[in-house]
Amino acid sequence: MKLIPVFFTFFLLTETVIAQDYALSQLEESPRHHEWVEVSDGDRTIHSFVAYPEVSENSLSVIVIHENRGLTDWVRSFADQVAAAGYIAIAPDLLSEFDNEYTRTSDFASTDAARDALYQLVPDRITLDLMAVQEYITSVPSANGKVVVAGFCWGGSQSFRYATNADGLSAALVFYGSATDEEERVQSIKTPVYGFYGGNDQRINATIPGTEALMEQYGKVYNYRIYENAGHGYMRTGDDPEGSEADVIARNQSWEWVWEILVNL
Repeated sequence: MKLIPVFFTFFLLTETVIAQDYALSQLEESPRHHEWVEVSDGDRTIHSFVAYPEVSENSLSVIVIHENRGLTDWVRSFADQVAAAGYIAIAPDLLSEFDNEYTRTSDFASTDAARDALYQLVPDRITLDLMAVQEYITSVPSANGKVVVAGFCWGGSQSFRYATNADGLSAALVFYGSATDEEERVQSIKTPVYGFYGGNDQRINATIPGTEALMEQYGKVYNYRIYENAGHGYMRTGDDPEGSEADVIARNQSWEWVWEILVNL
């Protein structure tokens, strides 16, 4: 199925981490079908947002892993943008059932509180949740069985880590997230990994040469691009008309590469 890249103009207002009004506006304006689903992982439930494309054939699926502030409106809007291009997108809330009081991101009083909780999660629990989400999304009738994982910041690191654990992935897209430096984990990667990085993000970019060397050592596919003058989080800030020109350009160029990758899977 050949898909033509689509670029989106949002009716955006102002960008804040807590109330991303522009993202919520985009979601409300979207003509695509959205739904919340409960994915079972043993006795756990992972609340997940799904966006469906308007296409005539079964589609590849993309698992969208959120930033370190949990499942925000912007992450959901990214899922909708994926659907707009013809793919199924599922964005799991990895803070689901954090404890008896906090069962999803929206239960936390602030994104700072959500962030603090996120860093308490056990890595193996995250992996099991993502495996359950992968199993769920490949089973929906309109899916074609191919799955890509994509994540941002903390989620970018989780996307890379999931590639070391998962079977059946067609690609892993890592947006400004760090990679594992554990050789055993790198050896287990079975899918191509694509990295998207902002030029003004040396905290992350300083780790790229080591990652590249390790991936090359074990014959793994690792392609990446660094977008000049873009900052950390540029996919989100690039959606904001008040964002920097460099972030907007990086965001648009990254989308072009995403579509190029997906359409050739």
